Parts: sequence; C-alpha cells; structure tokens
Amino acid sequence: MVGIIVGILVFSGVMLFFLGIASSNRSAGISARLERYAAGKPEAAASVKSTQASGGIGNILAQSVALARLNRVVEQRDFGANLARDIARADLKLKPGEFMGIWAATVLAVPFVFLILSVVLAPLGTPIALLIGAAIGFFLPRMWLGRRRASRLNAFNKQLPDTITLIANALRAGSSFLQAIEMVVREAQPPITVEFGRVVREVNLGLAFDVALENMVRRVRSDDLELMATAITIQHQVGGNLAEILDSIAFTIRERVRIKGEIRTLTAQQRMTGYVVAGMPIGLMVLMMVIAPTFMNPLFENPPGIMGLPAGMIVLAIGGVLMFIGFIAIRRIVAIEV
Repeated sequence: MVGIIVGILVFSGVMLFFLGIASSNRSAGISARLERYAAGKPEAAASVKSTQASGGIGNILAQSVALARLNRVVEQRDFGANLARDIARADLKLKPGEFMGIWAATVLAVPFVFLILSVVLAPLGTPIALLIGAAIGFFLPRMWLGRRRASRLNAFNKQLPDTITLIANALRAGSSFLQAIEMVVREAQPPITVEFGRVVREVNLGLAFDVALENMVRRVRSDDLELMATAITIQHQVGGNLAEILDSIAFTIRERVRIKGEIRTLTAQQRMTGYVVAGMPIGLMVLMMVIAPTFMNPLFENPPGIMGLPAGMIVLAIGGVLMFIGFIAIRRIVAIEV
C-alpha cells in the first residue's frame, strides 16, 4: 500500500505540473504574445501594468516565458534539435520540452497503471513487472512518434506522383511554377498541402525559391521529393522543358511505389515471423505470471547466483538481448531498398 500511495502522489504531481504548463500556454494566446511585440514601448509598459493589476495573467505570461526558456535550452542540445526535427516531420503541434514532459509522464504512468492492476493481478506489482512497465513507458512515446512520422511520409509519397503531374499540367497551361504550387495547395490533400503551403509562404516572405524547396526536403526527408527538388533546381539553372522532366519523375516515382508494394507483399510472412519471434516469449512469460504467479519465482532467487545477481535474471537478460538481435536481423533482411 505504501508503494501504491507513493506512486499515486508522484504521478499526480507530474501530471498536475504538465497540465498547468499546457493550460498556461493555451491561456497566453497567440494574439496576446504578438501584441506584446507589435506594440510600442509605452503601450507595452501599460499592458504589463494592466496585467499586473488584473492579477493572474502576469503569472500565466511568466510561466509561458519559463516554458519558452526550457524549450530553448532543450533545442540547443543535439538531442533536442533531433527531437524537434522528428516532431516537425510528424506534424505535431508540440515543442521539444512539452514532448519530453509527456515522455517523463508516460514513464511514470505505465508502472502506476501496473500498480493499480496488481490489485487484480498480483504479479504486476512485482519489481520486475514495474521495471518492464517503466521500459514500456520509455519506448512508447518514441515508437508512437516514429509511427506517426512514417505514416505521414508514406501518405506524402503516395500523393507526390499525382501532385507532380498536376504541376506539369499547370506549367503546360501557361502558369508559373509558383502559381502551379498554389494550385496544388488549393486542390490537393494534406500532408501535401501543408508542406507546399509552407513553401509558398516562405517565398512570399522573401526567401529564395531554391532555399524554400530545400527547407521542404529537409522537413519531409523523402527521396522522391529530393529527386523532384533537384530536377527543379537544375532546370532553373540550365533551362529546359520542366513539364517533361516532371512527367518523367512522376513515372519513376509511380514505378517505385508499385515495386515497393510488391516487395512488401512478398516479405509479409518474414516480417510477421520477426514479430512472433520477439513477442511470443514475452507473451508466454506474462501468461505464466497470470496463470501461476509463483511459477517463475525460482528465476529471481539467489542462490544460485552469478556475480551477486540471481541466475534467472541473468538468463532472462541474455535471452532478451538475443531476441532483440534476432528481431533486428530479420528486419534488416526484409528491408529491401528500391
């Protein structure tokens, strides 16, 4: 009971902290923050005095500034910069500091859920189960972020051939390239419209068109898009019929998508084998802990021991490492590049 109470208190404190940060960020509002920068110094000073007099809003702004500083510190690190890039590729409306807060809360939340379920299933309250829960909570946000980024990239690549054909037809009709991209923003579907819309806004703000395309390639990280951007950049430098070039690129991308689909179909059994190899031992262990809670107790008894640790834990660790290596090996074998 003491462990459950401590877990409830820690989890509640972390959740209240990040809920407070999220609510303060929403309460500040984009218009209020823009008004602070757009207004002159006398108006800004008057605004600060009014917020202090009204009470509450000044504290909210202070919390927003603290959150901005935290995000700035995180983004200055290599890990934070990579995380910010992954969040942008997944099209999440989160900052690196906010994502790391959710990450920390998940690490605490999963063991907390295990503690609650241990009232019904006693093995979930054991230390090894809580460690497994913490590991699940640690990897879960990154896995979700990776899945969201991969699904968005897959949707982008599927829409890209039709988008290139639309741009080529617009160029044949006499439109400029920027007008063709604006047509894509009006006629296509997300995520194509989101990324090309950013290109249009960057060009309208004075950024060079080649630089705007390069920024889109860096955000999306698509080989097909990089091929299109490279062809457009070369055509702007040396000239040529851009519509025909785009038609050839669209045909190449369609063939690549078709071949990828065939390869994915042919390797479906092998990919499922990797999931079974990795998941079956874990599933059997959880099932045995539920059916016979004391069946696996000898694994955690000392003696017998190795280097002061129970021999069963050493065996489980070695087995887990070997399963992970086998899963990665199978994934590498079936990952055929086209």
